[in-house]
Amino acid sequence: MPDDTISPELITDKLPTRFVGQRVLYYPSVTSTMDVAREEARGKAPEGTVVIAGEQSAGKGRIKRVWLSPKGSIALSIILYPDVKSLSYLVMLASLAVVHAIEELTRLKLGIKWPNDVLINKRKVCGILVESDVRQGKVNYAIIGIGINVNNRMVDCPDLTPIATSLRDETGKEISRVKLVRQLLVEMEKFYLTLPEGEQIYNKWRHRLVTLGKRVRVQSGQTALDGITESVDEDGALLLRHSDGRITRIIAGDVNLRDY
Repeated sequence: MPDDTISPELITDKLPTRFVGQRVLYYPSVTSTMDVAREEARGKAPEGTVVIAGEQSAGKGRIKRVWLSPKGSIALSIILYPDVKSLSYLVMLASLAVVHAIEELTRLKLGIKWPNDVLINKRKVCGILVESDVRQGKVNYAIIGIGINVNNRMVDCPDLTPIATSLRDETGKEISRVKLVRQLLVEMEKFYLTLPEGEQIYNKWRHRLVTLGKRVRVQSGQTALDGITESVDEDGALLLRHSDGRITRIIAGDVNLRDY
C-alpha cells in the first residue's frame, strides 16, 4: 500500500518541469482551490503555481455546481498566463494531461466526454474547470481546476456510483497521489508548451472524445437538444445534427450519451 501523504516538498522534489509545479501551495482542507488560486493570480503569482488540497468542502464544478472532493481524491488548481488565442485550448490540454497521466500510472483506458469529463468504463473519474480573467483582449490570468477521484471509494457516495468511479475502484489498489500529481504536472507543461499552435492539441483531444457520432441529449442552459454529435470545431464547440438535418453549434452544455 503506497504512502498517500501529500506535501509540496514531495511534489516539487526534482520535478522535471520548467515552471509548472515548481511552486506548490498545499492545504490539508480548504473550501476551494480555485478561490485560493484566484487570489494568488491577482497577486501575480509565478506562472505554473499549483494550489492543492487534501480535501475541499466547497469545490466548484462547471455551471456553478459543487464538486465533492473527499479525502483520498486530488483537488488542485494551476495558474497560467496564456495568450488570449490559446484560451480555447486550455480545457483540451488539461483533459489530455489527465488522461495521459492516469494511463501512465495505471494502464487503464480512458476517454473524454465533451467537453472535459474524463471517463473510465463510461463513468466519470475526473472533472475539469477553466476560469479566466480577460480584459480589453488581454488575459490577466487563467486557472485550470482539476478534481480526480483517486483513492476514495465510490461506495461511500451511493448516489454517485452509477455515474462516477475512482482509480482505486477500477484498479483494486491504492494509487500514490504524489506520483499522479507529479505526472499530471509534467503532462500539463508538455502540452502547454506546444501553444499557441493548438492544432495538435485539438486533434489529440478530438481523437479521445467518446461523444462523436453518438446519439445524445445536450442540456444547454434551459434548452434540451437531441441529435447526433457530428463533430467539434477547433474552438471546442460541439456540432449537433438534428433529425431534420439542421446543425446546432453548442459552446457549453452537458451531454447525456444515449447509446454509448
